[in-house]
Amino acid sequence: MANPPCSAPAQLRRVLGLPALVFFGLVYMVPLTIFTTYGIVTELTGGRTAGAYLVTLLAMLFTATSYSFMVKRFPVAGSAYSYTNMAFGPNVGFLAGWSLLLDYLFIPMINYLLIGLFLNIAFPAIPAWAIVLAAIAVVTVLNVVGIHSVAKTSNLIVGAQIVFIGVFVALSWQGLAGQPVDLLAPLRGDGSAPGFATLMAGAAVLCLSFLGFDAVSTLAEECKDARRDVPRAIILTTLGAGLLFTVLAYVSQLVLPGSTFANTDAAANEVMMKAGGQFLANFFTAAFVAGSLGSALASQAAVSRILFTMGRDRVLPQRSFGYLSPRFGTPVFATLLVSAFSLLALVIDLATLASLISFGALVAFSAVNLAVVKTHLMDDVNQRTPLGLLRYGAVPLVGLSLTLWLWTSLSALTLVIGLCWFALGLAYLAVLTAGFRRPVQLVDFSETA
Repeated sequence: MANPPCSAPAQLRRVLGLPALVFFGLVYMVPLTIFTTYGIVTELTGGRTAGAYLVTLLAMLFTATSYSFMVKRFPVAGSAYSYTNMAFGPNVGFLAGWSLLLDYLFIPMINYLLIGLFLNIAFPAIPAWAIVLAAIAVVTVLNVVGIHSVAKTSNLIVGAQIVFIGVFVALSWQGLAGQPVDLLAPLRGDGSAPGFATLMAGAAVLCLSFLGFDAVSTLAEECKDARRDVPRAIILTTLGAGLLFTVLAYVSQLVLPGSTFANTDAAANEVMMKAGGQFLANFFTAAFVAGSLGSALASQAAVSRILFTMGRDRVLPQRSFGYLSPRFGTPVFATLLVSAFSLLALVIDLATLASLISFGALVAFSAVNLAVVKTHLMDDVNQRTPLGLLRYGAVPLVGLSLTLWLWTSLSALTLVIGLCWFALGLAYLAVLTAGFRRPVQLVDFSETA
C-alpha cells in the first residue's frame, strides 16, 4: 500500500516576479560564462565555439519549452525531480533528481574554482585556496539570509557584466577596423579539429552554460504567479543567453583566431589582452569574478531548494533536508551541505568538472522531455488533438533526441563517472524502498490540484 502524503509541508516565501526570475536565470548562466570553457571548447572544436553554441541553443530551446509546459502544470520547487516524480512516480523521480544533483552540486564548485583561478592570476600573492574559501563563506551567508538578497545581488552583477560586454565589443570592433577579417572563420574553424563529431563534442560540454533556465524552475514556489511568469522566464532566459553566448564567442574568435592558447583554462585573458590590452584584461577579471560569485549565489540557492524538496518528500532525511530557518525562511542545512561539498573545488580540474555538470544536465533534460509526453498526452486524453500532438509530442521528442545526441558526445571518462553516480543513486533507492517493495513517500503538492 502506498504511504500517505506528508501533511502541512513547509512553505517557501513568494516574493519574485518575471524580471527577477529572468535576472536570476541570466546571473545563474552568467553572461560571461562562455569564457569558463572557451579555451577547452575552442581547442576541442578547432575554433568553432560559436557554431557549437548554436547547436546547443537549438537543443536547449526544445527542452526549455518542455520545462515551460511542465511548470504550468506543476508550479512547484524541485525542477526535473518534481516533474519526473509527477509523471512517472517517486522512484523514477528520485533517480532524475539524483542525476540532476550531479550538475547542481558541481555548478557552485566550478564558480569557486574560477574565482580562485582568475583572482590568483591578478593577485599572485594571495593563494587560490584562500580565495576559494573566502568566496564559499560569502555565498553561504548570503544564501542563508534569503532569496531576496540573492535576487538583489543578481541584478547588480548582471548590470556590471552588460557594461563589460559593451566595452569588449566596442574595443574589439575598433581593433578590427581596417584589418582584413575572415567573417566565416569562427564558424568554419582553423581546420585543426574538422568534422561534425568534434562540433557535437564541444556542444555537449557547453550544455552547462544553459542550466539557468532549469534553475528558474526551482523557484516556482517563490514566484508570485508561477504558472504565468516561470514559463516566460524560462524561454526568455534560454533564447537571450544563447544568442549572447554565440555573439561573444564569434567576436572572441575574430579578435584572436586559431585554437591554441598558452593556458587553456584562462584563454579568456589572452583574448582580452588582444582586444583591449591590460585595461580590458583587468576589467574582464573584475566582471568575470563578480559573475562567478553571482552564479555561485544563484546555483547554491537552486541546489539547496532541490535538496529541500527531496527532504520534504522524505526521500532524504526530512529533519535535516526538509528544515527551513524560522527567521529567514531558507533551507539552512541544505545550504551548508552544498558549501561543504564545494570544498572539492580545491582539488578538481576545470575540464572534468565541466563535463560532469553537462552529464547530469543532459540526463535531467531527457527526463523532463519524456515527462511532457507522459503527463500531457498519455495521461490527458483531451490533449490528443493535432495541436496537442505537435506541442506535447513533437516538441519534447525532438528535444529528447537532441539531448541524447549531445549526451553520447561526452568523453568516456565523463560517462563512466556519471553512470557510477547513477548506480550509487539506484543502490540508495533500493535501500530506501526495501528492495523496491514500497514507494518513496510523497509530499502533498497542494498547488498542483
